[in-house]
This record gives sequence, C-alpha cells and structure tokens, in this order.
Amino acid sequence: MPIFYPDILDQGTKPKTFSYGDKDVMLYGLGIGLGQDPMNETELPFVYEKGLKVVPTAATVLAYGRGEPLPTKEGHRPSAPNFLMLVHGEQKVELHRPLSSSGTYTSESRTIGAFDKGKDKGAVLVSETIWRDDKGEKVATLTGSSFCRGDGGFGGPSEGAPEPHPVPERKPDISVDFTTREDQALIYRLNGDRNPLHSDPDIAKRAGFPRPILHGLCTYGITCRAVLQAVVNYDADRIASHQARFSAPVFPGDTITVDLWTDGNVISFEARVKERGVTVIKNGKTVLRS
Repeated sequence: MPIFYPDILDQGTKPKTFSYGDKDVMLYGLGIGLGQDPMNETELPFVYEKGLKVVPTAATVLAYGRGEPLPTKEGHRPSAPNFLMLVHGEQKVELHRPLSSSGTYTSESRTIGAFDKGKDKGAVLVSETIWRDDKGEKVATLTGSSFCRGDGGFGGPSEGAPEPHPVPERKPDISVDFTTREDQALIYRLNGDRNPLHSDPDIAKRAGFPRPILHGLCTYGITCRAVLQAVVNYDADRIASHQARFSAPVFPGDTITVDLWTDGNVISFEARVKERGVTVIKNGKTVLRS
C-alpha cells in the first residue's frame, strides 16, 4: 500500500497508558554498555536499583510498541510505506522534565510530515510521540524521521523537511571511545525491538550485511552516554534534549568514537567507527539545562 497525501497526516495511534519500572531502566543501561566495569561507581547508578538514574534516551524504548493504530478518517485512504525499504533517519528526544526511575504515562503518536524526494529517490516521513502524565502535562516528546526508499513519487511536498544540525568545522573539543560487546545487539533487543536483522545471521545476509547489525537506537544511546561521561559528569537531569541523524550501521564488537564540540549549553557530536573509517552518526545536538 503506498503513501497517500495529505491523508497520512491524519494517521496516528490511540492514546495508550503504559508503565515501566527499575528493571526496564536498568536493562536499557546495560543495553548501551553501561556497567561493563561493575566497580565503576559513576556508571553503577544507571544499572543498579540503589539510587537509580535514567539515561535520557531510554525514552525511545520505555514505551516501545505501545499504541494502537488510529482508524483512518472517513473518506481518507490509509497509508502504509514499504517497511522492507524503510530505514530510521533521525531521532530526537526532548524531555520536558527529567525522567523518573518508574512511572505510568500515556503516549500518543502521529505523522507530522511527509516529504516526497522523487519517484526514484524515496520519501521522508516524520513522526511525533508525546508522553503525558495523569494531569495531561507533557513529560517527553519524541520526534523521528524515516527514509522510505521505495515510496517516492506520492505527490507530497519536496521541501520543508527539518534541517540537520550543523556541527562546528573546528576540531572536536573532546573525543571518547566505546567498545561495543559482540553480544550487545542480543542484549539491546530485549528492550523491545526484536527485528531479526539484529540477531539472525541468515536474515542479516539476505539484507546485504555480513552479520547482524547493532540497533541504530543503541548507537544513539551510546552518543548520549558520551555526553553523560565527558560533559555533565553523569548528571542525567541536565540533558533537556538529544538528537542525531543515522548515517551508517554499526556491527557489535566495533569501537565507536564519539567526537563532541561544546558551545555553552549546546553540545554538538558525531560518531564514527575507527576500524572501518566510517561515520555512523551525524549532525548530533544535545541541549543542556542550565
């Protein structure tokens, strides 16, 4: 089923109540590699219930899979892009207040943009998910874009998609290395994304990869870990938003180098795999609370 425009802008999900607890928070921390050294007391609070802290990017998984499709309005055509040709393009987490280590919230998602790059060039879809508390106040806003390689030419606007954040042209102020585990995708998938591309060697090969790849959102979480470690001394409450663009896959076992530029309350970043000389995260931006 193709993309129908502007009908797709009326599609979303019904509000859904969800809850998470300390196990979910700790599993996410382990999934992005925190706690590899159990004697590291600066990382331990993210993977141990005593004084538990929440990595801000955990918002991408704590409500994973919640939400039921919203019925298409009468007279509107339901859109369904080709998911086999769809890749995650960008992700942003904005926290209206720091995340608690457990809680019950309501989430609701909708498509807020659809951009046509041409019949042979694909399409970009932009979605938004909002968390609210029991008083209806916003807790978190998650914005993501998907590049639909097989769905261009649907007749939507070609301009107006969000512009990527430009990183400074000077040398990075800080660079930090993170060695991913060979089994990291198998751990991270327990957060909810069980796409076999990240676990099944046969399916990975059919998709054109020599072996299963790491989840893009895991790499995204590792870049947030870099900000925590190198900039804010593990004070997760200082991170108000974190956004990035995905540019290449990571294989479990790769060493990820995160380059950071600090300019007041704005942290720019990119991530690369040194062994393969490839940039895997571009146009990263973290905004800190004062």
